[in-house]
Amino acid sequence: MKMRKTLLLTTLLCTILVLLSSFLIFKMYTENKAAAAVKKPAQLHYQSRESVIGNKGLKEEATLGAIGDILIHDWVYNDAKTKAGYDFRPMFEHMKPLLREPDLLLANQETILGGTAIGVSSYPMFNSPQEVGDALIDAGIDIVSTANNHSLDKGEKGLKASIDYMDQIGLPHVGTSRSASERKTLKIMSKNGINIAYLSYTYGTNGIPVPKGKDYLVNLIDKPLMQEEIHRAKNEADIVVLSLHWGNEYQLQPTDEQKELAKYLVDEGVDIIFGHHPHVLQPMEWIEAKDGRKSLVVYSLGNFLSGQMRDYKDVGGLATVHITKYIDQKGVRIELSNPSFFPTYVSNKQLKNYRIVPLEEAGSYGLKNADSKYNEIQKHMLGNLH
Repeated sequence: MKMRKTLLLTTLLCTILVLLSSFLIFKMYTENKAAAAVKKPAQLHYQSRESVIGNKGLKEEATLGAIGDILIHDWVYNDAKTKAGYDFRPMFEHMKPLLREPDLLLANQETILGGTAIGVSSYPMFNSPQEVGDALIDAGIDIVSTANNHSLDKGEKGLKASIDYMDQIGLPHVGTSRSASERKTLKIMSKNGINIAYLSYTYGTNGIPVPKGKDYLVNLIDKPLMQEEIHRAKNEADIVVLSLHWGNEYQLQPTDEQKELAKYLVDEGVDIIFGHHPHVLQPMEWIEAKDGRKSLVVYSLGNFLSGQMRDYKDVGGLATVHITKYIDQKGVRIELSNPSFFPTYVSNKQLKNYRIVPLEEAGSYGLKNADSKYNEIQKHMLGNLH
């Protein structure tokens, strides 16, 4: 009898549990249906929002920046020497907050990063420790230009070793290539919905001949070839940024040849020119293209990190420009605005303790009349912008 009661209670309990489970499952099902019913208007709202955006237009924005030559003399790499190798990161430490402000930042890697395997060396045939590349990434550099007069200082072997290392650490580069197909592949980077094509060319390679049949190794200034690449880039990107090795060393103003070439390139479709090679700063200015566009040219960004000193060779800086992309029913429109320049100074103490610092603060690093130098440089760089 007792056993029958226990069995009856167990059966009753099981029945209650089954009924309760069924009720909960039914409740969840009806709640999900209700939630789905609520979501439908939200989806319709999203579709109408797309329609509204389509009618009014979209706006995307980004800030592009560039710094000048990374020119690693023996004084600089000897200062970076450690027991384990080289460490250039402390040299950039003061500038890291500023360098990380632009959405995309270009640097001109003046010397190849062939590394110790082929022997580090200084002027006139440079080869730098590969750790320079690691320091650039750590500082916030997004891409480097590599077409310059020192690209072939260690021949094809050095050029390829440098590119291999940059690929290994994930540092994008433009201007030198290991093959014809790599040369033809456009370097396009995207930020905030804006596609930016980066191009890079140099006037020459210090008299070192480019190996026969291997023109792809270094991009040389050649108007027809540049025209073709600019047009391809214009078709695939919103903005064309061109890094150019040109001009006369240590000359504070651009030459007539620079101005003529800049106008040609802008007319062909270039939006921004970042100039290198003079090792001193040359002004920024707007150039109006034949199609009515407004393009920005920075004739020279000087040295950002080097062993050169005095006569403006230790003054560089960060140039930036704001990009706005408008999309509406008429198509896509690009606007450049708010160009700016932030001057920097390379300090050292008896060829040791190299540091890139804001020019405004360079007085505490040994530069006399830093305040007046800062004002002079700002006027020099921005005075032509109207």
